[in-house]
Amino acid sequence: MTEQTEPTTAQDTAAENRADVIVVGAGPGGSAAAYHLAQSGLDVLLLEKTAFPREKVCGDGLTPRATKQLVAMGIDISEEAGWLRNKGLRIIGGGQRLQLDWPELASYPDYGLVRKRDDFDEQLARQAEKAGARLHERCNVSGPVLDDRTGRMVGVNAKLGAEKRPVTFRAPVVIAADGNSSRLSLAMGLHRDDKRPMGVAVRTYFTSPRHDDDYLESWLELWDRRGSEPRLLPGYGWVFGMGDGTSNVGLGILNSSSAFKELDWREVLKAWCASMPEEWGYTPENMTGPIRGAALPMAFNRKPHYSRGLMLVGDSGGLVNPFNGEGIAYAMESGAIAAEVITQAHARRTPSQRELALLNYPKVLRDTYGGYYTLGRAFVKLIGNPKVMKLATDRGLTHPTLMRFTLKMLANLTDPTGGDAMDRVINGLSKVAPRA
Repeated sequence: MTEQTEPTTAQDTAAENRADVIVVGAGPGGSAAAYHLAQSGLDVLLLEKTAFPREKVCGDGLTPRATKQLVAMGIDISEEAGWLRNKGLRIIGGGQRLQLDWPELASYPDYGLVRKRDDFDEQLARQAEKAGARLHERCNVSGPVLDDRTGRMVGVNAKLGAEKRPVTFRAPVVIAADGNSSRLSLAMGLHRDDKRPMGVAVRTYFTSPRHDDDYLESWLELWDRRGSEPRLLPGYGWVFGMGDGTSNVGLGILNSSSAFKELDWREVLKAWCASMPEEWGYTPENMTGPIRGAALPMAFNRKPHYSRGLMLVGDSGGLVNPFNGEGIAYAMESGAIAAEVITQAHARRTPSQRELALLNYPKVLRDTYGGYYTLGRAFVKLIGNPKVMKLATDRGLTHPTLMRFTLKMLANLTDPTGGDAMDRVINGLSKVAPRA
């Protein structure tokens, strides 16, 4: 993708190719941003390179934090609408099995949800469309359009439809919600910080009698048993019942270990599944799709989150929670924050006032997540050592109160005011940690 400056043509000035905001990518972050912008009365173009439904690699499990964002978008999350609710998290490790309910909080619901991503993303995009956003599917953005005087992004060039018709869309603000690779960010010189943590998730689906499990399940010990002796790996496994006859089974791995690059994680997943009880059905003949993998960009690994007319939300800005690998909640939250900032900026009278408002976006993200993500980066370094992970698992799972605290910490589920002692400790730690 290359930076381009092009003269204005009759095609560019057509009303349907202009908007107040362009959102590139109709994943959870992009659709949430488009929805809230449209709800505020702004003219929004939502550009998605593929056509719905489309698959994405994900665990498909949603915490109460993500559930809150769905409610805010007016999504019907009833069981009748096909959503499977979960009560909490089941943790397995160190010979222990501990079942923890989601905490009861004023700020978040006490349940999570499960939904396949191919269906999930489309629901959010259609909701943004209902709110007034103009959705273009099969719209592959090829590069930014820059103001040749200021170097500011003022639109994007794209190829639209099956015929790949060239088109230029223009808007004073562009949101990059185009995922981990974020080609739009790269074209503007915004690269990942290799010092920030990165994870990888691999998953597949199995037909299984465990499909209607009402707890998300996390395995804190990930053993590679393919060699002569078992080897403890730096990561965790999950089993999420989908409620449709299948289970989503996968594992997450951090790049804080030497094993990150040397192993074929798809083969590790196969071996891990082979160690499961036979009656669960996690066998090759019950696999309903291929093993797929995706990167998990964590803890602000691409900055600045706003520069020269371009705003980053979700994975494009590295907003995945380093504690647990959760990305959907933070994509949707950052989309809502971006929409609020842009809406306020749009109401300012002069370009300098609008720019001042837009520059507040990185500050809001830093105030919201900075300290917590700093704690998460320290956590990632610790558990990158399998011996530390095993020690924590062996000791921690025998103390339910400690694990309830850990659940709140890892899932970022606290009441900001008026919470219990655990909330106050977690909030206090996040406030005093450097907001980098």
